[in-house]
Order: sequence, then structure tokens, then C-alpha cells
Amino acid sequence: MAYFIDRRLNGKNKSMVNRQRFLRRYKSQIKQSIAEAINKRSVTDVDSGESVSIPGGDINEPMFHQGRGGKRHRVHPGNDHFVQNDRVERPQGGGGGGGGQGNASQDGDGQDEFVFQISKDEYLDLLFEDLALPNLKKNQYKQLTEYKTHRAGYTANGVPANISVVRSLQNSLARRTAMTAGKRRALHELEDSLAQLENTEPVQLLEEERMRKEIAELRKKIDSVPFIDTFDLRYKNYERRPEPSSQAVMFCLMDVSGSMDQATKRHGQTLLYSAVSVPQPNL
Repeated sequence: MAYFIDRRLNGKNKSMVNRQRFLRRYKSQIKQSIAEAINKRSVTDVDSGESVSIPGGDINEPMFHQGRGGKRHRVHPGNDHFVQNDRVERPQGGGGGGGGQGNASQDGDGQDEFVFQISKDEYLDLLFEDLALPNLKKNQYKQLTEYKTHRAGYTANGVPANISVVRSLQNSLARRTAMTAGKRRALHELEDSLAQLENTEPVQLLEEERMRKEIAELRKKIDSVPFIDTFDLRYKNYERRPEPSSQAVMFCLMDVSGSMDQATKRHGQTLLYSAVSVPQPNL
């Protein structure tokens, strides 16, 4: 059976899902490492991440392997020391010991601490997770926002109550002027030619009749242009703009009583600096 994994929502970084799963699994060890590192950092040093170290024993995962003892039949390549029926002494685990400091592990292999880098957002989320701060992402839909109507130009569609008479007449005049400009120019030229022809001798009745017919046709075409058309109409456009009904105010007070240890004070100072350094639209 074939399995299809949809990674379109994961972005370009395909390992982000595995990273988030790793952070959730070892959250307690990461938070402990951050608590130790906060005393070494400055209060204003919140623009960078943090190097987190996890002991090697905490990231061990269970695995299946064969236990010690018993008889096994295996083929080992590269044998140049033993022949058939030779007896080989069984190695004893955990017997290694060197000259360095510390004790050897039971399986004979040592393991260093696992060190990796977390981003600024991950560092702040883990740092302020235990402070019972409100989750603004969950509460952003509960914010009361009022909408007010404002004028926003004109539109070609709308209800008759919002029609703009002045803008509609301006569009009508511009359309009629553009459609009849050439005909009116030709009409004026024919009228001037007819007036000159009537004052000349001898009288040319046929030519005058032809000009009068052309003048009548041009006037008919000019009069056939409608005074106002549907695409001349313009309506007042309105849009709704959000206006928050209230703004939140945050007061930060430092408790200097004996119940406040140094780590808690550092948390409070870092929180205050993070709040004032990042612009908050509703704060």
C-alpha cells in the first residue's frame, strides 16, 4: 500500500515538523537549560536565540537488540585468526576504563551532550510559558471592533438612493461631446457653405438642396445620441473601516519582596523589555 504525505502546508523547510515534535518531546529539558542560561544573558539580549544543551542520556530512545548469552550462528567475514572448533572468550561489557575523569559507560561507549540552536520566537515562548500570560492569538477573535462607514469615491454600480447627479451629468456631457464632436464640426462647415452659396450668383438650387439634406441628416444623428445612458451613472461609494472600541493598557510593577528570587526578577525584566521593544497595535 502506498502512502502520500501532504507537505504543502509545511513550507520550504521540510524538517520543521520534526523540529517541532522534538521541541515538544524534550520541553522540560529545554526549559531547564533556558533557565540556567537566562542568568548569563543580558536583559536586552532578546533579539537572538539560545544554544540549548540536552544530556545525552535524556535523548536515548528504546531499541530492540539481542540479549547477552545463548548460542548464535553467524557468518563473520574477514576471519584470519580462528579455525573451526576454536573457543573464543566472551567479552565483558562495561570493563573499559581510561585515564580521563569520569566513569565509563556500561556499554563501553561515551556520549556528549546534544547541543542545538533555538530561534528568538522559540526562546521567548519557552521563557514566558510559565508566567500565565494571556494567549493573544486565541483571544484575537474576541476583540470588539466597531465599523464605521466612510466615503470612498464613486462606483458604477449601486442603489438609486446613492446616485451622484453631478458626476452622472458630467459623464453624460463628456460622452455626448466625444460622440458628436465630428458631426457638429461637419454641420458648421455645411451651414457656412450653404450661407455662402445662397449669396452667390447665379443661384444653384440643386446644390443648395443637397446641402440642406446633409445638414438635416447630421442634425438627426446628433439628436439621436441619448442625453444620458446607463454607463454614465455614478453612485457614491462607501466602505466600512474597523475602529477598535477600546485599547488595552498594561502596567508592569516589579515586586522586590523576599519572595522574588533572582530568576523571577530576570524573567520580569526580560518580559518588560520585550513588551516595550515590540510595537503593539492594541496595547
